Amino acid sequence: MKRISLTAWILIALVAGIAFGAGFPEAAKPLGLLGTVFLRLIKSIIAPLLFGTLVVGIAGTGSAKTMGRIGGKAILYFEIVTTAALFVGLGFANLVKPGAGVQLQAGAPGVSGSALTLAGILEHAFPASIIDAMAKGEVLQIVVFTFLFGTACVALGHKAEPVVRFCEALSGIMFRYTDYVMYAAPVGVFGAMAATVGEKGLGVLLSLGKLVATLYAAEIFFVVVVFGSVMAIARIPVRRFIRHVRAPFLLAYSTASSEAALPSALENMEKMGAPKHIVAFVLPAGYSFNLDGSTLYLTLAAMFIAQAANVSLPFTTQLMMMLTLMLTSKGLAGVPRAALVVLAGTLPTFHLPVEGIAVLLAVDTLMDMCRTSVNVLGNCLATVVVARWEGVALPDGPAEVEAVGEAA
Repeated sequence: MKRISLTAWILIALVAGIAFGAGFPEAAKPLGLLGTVFLRLIKSIIAPLLFGTLVVGIAGTGSAKTMGRIGGKAILYFEIVTTAALFVGLGFANLVKPGAGVQLQAGAPGVSGSALTLAGILEHAFPASIIDAMAKGEVLQIVVFTFLFGTACVALGHKAEPVVRFCEALSGIMFRYTDYVMYAAPVGVFGAMAATVGEKGLGVLLSLGKLVATLYAAEIFFVVVVFGSVMAIARIPVRRFIRHVRAPFLLAYSTASSEAALPSALENMEKMGAPKHIVAFVLPAGYSFNLDGSTLYLTLAAMFIAQAANVSLPFTTQLMMMLTLMLTSKGLAGVPRAALVVLAGTLPTFHLPVEGIAVLLAVDTLMDMCRTSVNVLGNCLATVVVARWEGVALPDGPAEVEAVGEAA
């Protein structure tokens, strides 16, 4: 008998939770504890995983010389396209308002998003103590400290190698820890969905369905309009690119893991015609700094929770939240359901209820497949864009590409 994947178990748990909540609403309400326990486990990952992955990601860029021209171009492209993704997500969230009709309790009674000021958020971003920031789960403070720490590691060169190796081991351990936590995901999904349906009724699924549809529409819009414009400007042969990106894209979508698609992406982008040194630098760097699908989703999900909790966020606060989400999402590619980790650490900063994640959890599998595949597509595109920027000619003829079945 073929082993059932974790994604399949989560989908089974989702359906079972809906059925149980609809059939036995009173018995289902206490099962929200299962979702709460899972969220607490997710939150325990935040500090060590962010520290380990970000230090390794920054140190892995090498010395200032290796950053050079290619690194500068890649980072510039990453930030432009990531910012575009954030604005697309924000635009769809304000246009469609997928959170309207889902009632959540605000995270801080008597405090709304309008109480936050730019100066206050900026001041709060800088930690007085990294130990205190980690203990409290202050993600933005951890990110600021880690960026500076990683830059110092690069400046010290070989003297910092023991620290970088420790961070590599730490990130590897936390990846495995995350795998263990994700084994509890079906139980958490079942409990969260059963409790939600038991308490609010099946009507809540209409709002969740609206959220999923909004995400897919936003991601498709982003791929067609933004990626399409980039390919036209960079004069990238579309048919050839599609042939080479198909295998890693489908792997990412079916497994909901960017990491699973990386070997295929590295091989196929080299076959596409991008030089090996560009592929080897841009693709891994993009896994830390160019999560287009995830950043779009994070903005949409945060606004969904704000709308569901009836928290009015001024546009300036929305922009600050976008910046925070962009920073905290760096370095988490390959972590299953990394968006949950990012949201769990970011929402309290803007007085939004973390409990809203339990609602998102019910349909997170469907959304994770979409955003992860767009992440991989975006990083493959970034690789060939930088290659074209460097003057590399990409032929438009047929070529050998890795078959999906062989990649799997």
